[in-house]
Amino acid sequence: MNKHVYMYDTTLRDGTQGEGISLSVDDKIKIARKLDQLGVSYIEGGWPGSNPKDMEFFLRVKELDLKHAKVTAFGSTRRFGVTAEADDNLRMILESGVTAVAIFGKSWDFHVTEALGTTLDENLSMIYDSVRFLKENGLEVIYDAEHFFDGYKHNPDYALATLRQASEAGADWLALCDTNGGSLPHEISEIVARVCTEFATPVGIHCHNDGELAVANSLAAVGAGARQVQGTINGFGERCGNTNLISIIPNLQLKLGYECVPPEQLKQLTNTSRYVYEIANINPPNLQPFVGHSAFAHKGGMHVSAILKAAETYEHIRPESVGNTRRVLVSELSGQSNLLFKAQELNIELDKTKPEGRTIIQKIKEMEHQGYQYEGAEASFELLLHQGLGDYEEVFAIESFKVLMEKHGESDSTTEATVKLHVGGQTVHTVAEGNGPVNALDNALRKALEAVFPDISQMYLTDYKVRVLSEQDATASKVRVLVESTKDGEESWSTVGVSTNVIEASWEALIDSMRYALMGRQNEAVDLSGDEIERQGIVNH
Repeated sequence: MNKHVYMYDTTLRDGTQGEGISLSVDDKIKIARKLDQLGVSYIEGGWPGSNPKDMEFFLRVKELDLKHAKVTAFGSTRRFGVTAEADDNLRMILESGVTAVAIFGKSWDFHVTEALGTTLDENLSMIYDSVRFLKENGLEVIYDAEHFFDGYKHNPDYALATLRQASEAGADWLALCDTNGGSLPHEISEIVARVCTEFATPVGIHCHNDGELAVANSLAAVGAGARQVQGTINGFGERCGNTNLISIIPNLQLKLGYECVPPEQLKQLTNTSRYVYEIANINPPNLQPFVGHSAFAHKGGMHVSAILKAAETYEHIRPESVGNTRRVLVSELSGQSNLLFKAQELNIELDKTKPEGRTIIQKIKEMEHQGYQYEGAEASFELLLHQGLGDYEEVFAIESFKVLMEKHGESDSTTEATVKLHVGGQTVHTVAEGNGPVNALDNALRKALEAVFPDISQMYLTDYKVRVLSEQDATASKVRVLVESTKDGEESWSTVGVSTNVIEASWEALIDSMRYALMGRQNEAVDLSGDEIERQGIVNH
């Protein structure tokens, strides 16, 4: 039994047909390099005869020193009434310089007569002539049998006849396409099994996800004998997308024993998925299997207690095998196991035999009942943990803050924040303007702290989210604010604040962010002399 299944990636062609997906030639080159590093067998770069961008890609991709993948062009069979030698699209495929090509032809008689507008016999000739012409010119030819499964269900004899023409003309692969994405796994399995029985030419599968079954259908096809899977990274593609190779690869390789990519490259799966999302400017979904941020996240206390003893109790694979990581969430559902795990992650000593752990858990449950959420604000959680253990030393203390916003007529509004705090052995009073109340508070607080901790200037906010927690209360609703901060763009952390006043909630999150950045750095404080206070415009009391 052949235990190798060839991964045919069409992210750069079929994937770009998805809504909201647009890739420049530079983008496509970057993704092609990443796909080769992952170890896919084929990278379909586009349709050379359809647009200048795709032809430019084929010219530039020759400069890459690809180690694993074969760059493949895409095209259609010759037009009816035109010889293969005279067909512009086929000639453009040759001019692209590829060594492999996937050409699609009609397998559904309904499409031949209604969409293509020709005879069934002419369609068979178009398939044969096109494959023969490309083979005679030295290319590896993958025949994509478009609408094969719908065609087979309607007229199995004709659908099989189209494959026979491609096979007899010398096609290297017969790729069966569920173009409308409406087939079910048992149908895929039965039909693929028959094709594999009747043809010596290797079989591939190309599924769309309109029934959310593209991965299941592709697995069924491999089980029935298919040895090539066509799909895209993250399931990008027209309508509901294509088979997601990010899910197919680990299912086949880790669970069914097939080799899809070199074993040592499987750990690149998560990184590859997120890289393609980044290039496509799309936020990765947390819930994506195998590679999502939540794929190996554990929240229930019983679950965490079990995985601390044996990870396989609540994980179907080891997250490290696909380059992901295990995460334990701390929430009102947490037990002591969650707390111990998080403390261990943070290198904080926590003795479960002492009452501090139970006290902290109770505190977390009370805070989350008020609307705080620590799953997405781990910096606030770490501060809470240190405070509960009594080993947190306050770097600065807030006495008061005030925000004033002023607007006259149609003129732009101005916002001014005043902050009074104790830091570095002094009481300081700062005033700053900003683009809105949160920015003004940030500027005023930073102005006070920079005098004592100069490198706080390297810290800045990267994200700010507000969530209404009690919609029924309208403008009096309680809100939760999540703030993400970074230092030099390298390390980042998130903090949370909750209040019925959005400015107060923002202030809480902002204060936690500053406290986290300065935690454990009391001995780095710069003494505030009178001259320094005057120079920086800080009022001393």
